[in-house]
Amino acid sequence: MTTATATRRLAAIFAADVVGYSRLMGADEEGTHERLKAHRRELVDPKISEHSGRIVKTTGDGMLVEFASVVDAVRCAAEVQRAMIDREAGMPEDRRIRFRVGINLGDIIVDGDDIFGDGVNVASRLEALSDPGGLCISRTVRDHIRDKLGYAFEDLGEQSVKNIARPVRVYALRSEAVADLPASSVLAIPPISQPAVVPRLSIVVLPFANLSDDPAQKYFADGITEDLTTDLSRIGGSFVIARSTAFAYEGKPVNAKQIGRELGVRYLLEGSVRRSGRQVRVNAQLVDAESGAHLWAERFDREIGDLFDLQNEITGRIAGAVGSELVIAEAGRPTDHPDALDYILRGRAAFYKPVSKERYAESVSLFERASLLDRLSADAHSWLAQTLVGRVLDQVSESPAADIRRAEELTARVLAASPHSAQAHFVKGQILRAQSRPEAAIFEYETTITLDRNHVQAYGWLGACKLLTGATDEVIALEERAIRHSPRSPNIGAWHFYIGAVHLLRSGLEEAILWLEKARRTYSWFHPIHASLAAAYALKGEKEQASAALDEARKRSDRYSSITVLKAAPGRQWLEAPKLRALAETTYFAGLRKAGMPEE
Repeated sequence: MTTATATRRLAAIFAADVVGYSRLMGADEEGTHERLKAHRRELVDPKISEHSGRIVKTTGDGMLVEFASVVDAVRCAAEVQRAMIDREAGMPEDRRIRFRVGINLGDIIVDGDDIFGDGVNVASRLEALSDPGGLCISRTVRDHIRDKLGYAFEDLGEQSVKNIARPVRVYALRSEAVADLPASSVLAIPPISQPAVVPRLSIVVLPFANLSDDPAQKYFADGITEDLTTDLSRIGGSFVIARSTAFAYEGKPVNAKQIGRELGVRYLLEGSVRRSGRQVRVNAQLVDAESGAHLWAERFDREIGDLFDLQNEITGRIAGAVGSELVIAEAGRPTDHPDALDYILRGRAAFYKPVSKERYAESVSLFERASLLDRLSADAHSWLAQTLVGRVLDQVSESPAADIRRAEELTARVLAASPHSAQAHFVKGQILRAQSRPEAAIFEYETTITLDRNHVQAYGWLGACKLLTGATDEVIALEERAIRHSPRSPNIGAWHFYIGAVHLLRSGLEEAILWLEKARRTYSWFHPIHASLAAAYALKGEKEQASAALDEARKRSDRYSSITVLKAAPGRQWLEAPKLRALAETTYFAGLRKAGMPEE
């Protein structure tokens, strides 16, 4: 029965016991007891502390632990189980101490120092289903850790467990999978040895503050912190402080300079989460730890739908923006003796400038210097290849064939050494798109997204290739995601264009003109925008606007001299895709004819 002092909260519950404890004690009571105490003292308790857990209670052979983070609970369990393999390796098989672990996320009753409720009971039942040396988790836990942890959980399906009314979906990390994990340190949080020079692109994501009235919303704030830590670590050359260390600063006043000195980082990312009814507001700020200056800040207001999708959208948007800001900030730092990373950062900063021959020439020169200084740098080679193919795609290359050939060579070299490089797969997609091979490019862009879900450019150009192959139903969602995650991207005009093109093909003239006009404002050099606007305005009966748009298209390309010439021009796959040919005839080409383009 709940007492007056009892409260409820959501928690990750970790239940563990020793396999065959009575048998082990019967065989060697004193030795088993001393070894178990040593494991607790040297491994288990420090790991729980490292991952911010609280030991609720212990029995002779087991324990119950509460964690504020599901990710921390699962990571702690996996690291303990992996370390136990090494610690017991010298013992005979029948004398080894092995743990079973079960983890659940659920609502608990907190009464004093103890916890109760179905959430606790399910964790205990999961523990009983675990392999010796393995762990079992509930579906709720699996949903929360999803792509945050790369452990190979096996789906055991629905399991009926004692005293729980409904079946529980169980996922198991087998002992064999645990054995394949890398060995990890058993120290709680080792003192940080500060480098003589603070690493570039070094950052700590401080725990996002939960400003909501509901304490349960802390899990949403913690989830954003965890995801951002993971996402920022994917930035080439980045140095990101581990989440467990960052959470030591939770609830403390932020002194950017002091934290920067203590952790040896140049930047801090801090923020807050506030939920009111169906609305969520997330604030984020990027701070220079040396000066304390705010480099970037943004607010995100969203309506709650699927919390996972919302969390992914917000963290993806922040990670993308912060990644660009870090590169620009680092590129602007003066240095007397630049190394390969300095040139890579400067090249990336130049790459983000508006499209021009000069911008591409500057980027190529900087990436080439980086490659000369570090001939094994995958980042230098990937970015040089992206720049070379980029100027072909943006139609400012003076030798397209040579640029493509060199980009192919560089990308092949990177993929041979790093087959899971998201950046290299993206560049390969760009090369295939430049070679008018959109079907093959789709595979590379989708591989990029699998490896890095926040690679915004991959979503945008994947949408473009879907249009080129006639899969119009998939285009708008992909382009909208790219726009939402990177509203200041230099390529945003292209993404606006592809949305407008889909609306034009569907005869949605008002929507087509809206999106195409947006595209023209930021991507005016791209002649298909003007041609598509000419068609849309002509079909809508606005002859003056149609004629002006067609004139603009003709100034930028001679392919608009006639319908016949246009149909024979390079890059016309989307007009010839079987699913689009008839649509293009009744919309795009019909509109151009009405705008004044002759047949021959």
